[in-house]
Amino acid sequence: MRVAFYAPMKPPDHPVPSGDRRMARLLMAALERGGHDVVLASRLRSWDDATRPGRQARLRAIGRRTARRLIDRWQATPRPPEAWFTYHLYHKAPDWIGPPVSAALGIPYVVAEASYAAKQAGGHWADGHAASAAAIRRADAVLAMSAVDRQGLERLTGDPARLHRLDAFVDTARYVAAAARRDDERRRWWGGVPGPWLLAVGMMRRGDKLDSYGVLADALGELTTLDWRLALVGDGPARDEVVGAFDPARCRALGACGGDALAGLYAAADLMVWPAINEAYGMAMLEAQATGLPVVAGASGGVPEIVTDGVTGLLAPPGDAAAFAVAVRGLLQDPPRHAAMGRAAAAAAAQRHGIDRAAARLSDILRRVRA
Repeated sequence: MRVAFYAPMKPPDHPVPSGDRRMARLLMAALERGGHDVVLASRLRSWDDATRPGRQARLRAIGRRTARRLIDRWQATPRPPEAWFTYHLYHKAPDWIGPPVSAALGIPYVVAEASYAAKQAGGHWADGHAASAAAIRRADAVLAMSAVDRQGLERLTGDPARLHRLDAFVDTARYVAAAARRDDERRRWWGGVPGPWLLAVGMMRRGDKLDSYGVLADALGELTTLDWRLALVGDGPARDEVVGAFDPARCRALGACGGDALAGLYAAADLMVWPAINEAYGMAMLEAQATGLPVVAGASGGVPEIVTDGVTGLLAPPGDAAAFAVAVRGLLQDPPRHAAMGRAAAAAAAQRHGIDRAAARLSDILRRVRA
């Protein structure tokens, strides 16, 4: 099947792909692995940060012109797309292109990781909110990647048969390969400095990310009697605030890392730590577990669907630094339990969160909506 793919999300503000960008690429790769011909429909980013008056109206006009051009082009070609697939639309990043194109071509319209918040019906994002709600209602299939999103979408779709679960996933091969060279990666990154090494991965910007780093700093401040080191992976406008919150004698700021370097860091570390304030689900936590790295995280959003509490890691109430510290202490002082969680994390990633499973799931959904 030929699939037109579109992601209206926030434009990249950093050379290292964010979790959303990594998932967009993974979805395209999974569709291709399922035997589909994937065409990137447009590079238009409809994301609006509410700082530029009139931007939403301009993006809406550009989106409609783009849709008209695509319709004209594909109606004149002998092989137009047979389905449209939009990833990550919501009130800040509505899809102005997919609904009119799919309607004109008479092809299924599929959305993944859409979200709906009724409280956004008024105010600056009113147009984007209305457009996203209309697109979700019109969709032939809505793929939800977390329970939080499913709760908001169930009422909006009005038809449970159109709402499908798709577990977040990664291509585990890279992380399994990194785990196989764990000793080499530990020498590469830590150079003989004793651990245990804790790892935190997240963009360094104000808002939920900075709040997460703040909770982590408070939690680790309660663990000064234990022997540990912390590696911070990430960059952004709040870098100085983030790095300054931690003891420089125990902390190593590594900047932004991606690809094989990040996979190697997961393999080199002993424990992933991330308070996950208002996290959707956490790609970095999923990648870490694929290397066999247990996780201590905040139980927000879809994180409990990625980190199984007491099995692949430990979850603390969101924003509770004291409880987070207790969880970290518990795993650092219980090596057998720590090792068992690492094995369980790798097994869960392979069995439930691998790209082959996602490819089969996506193909099944596309076949059904096509039929």
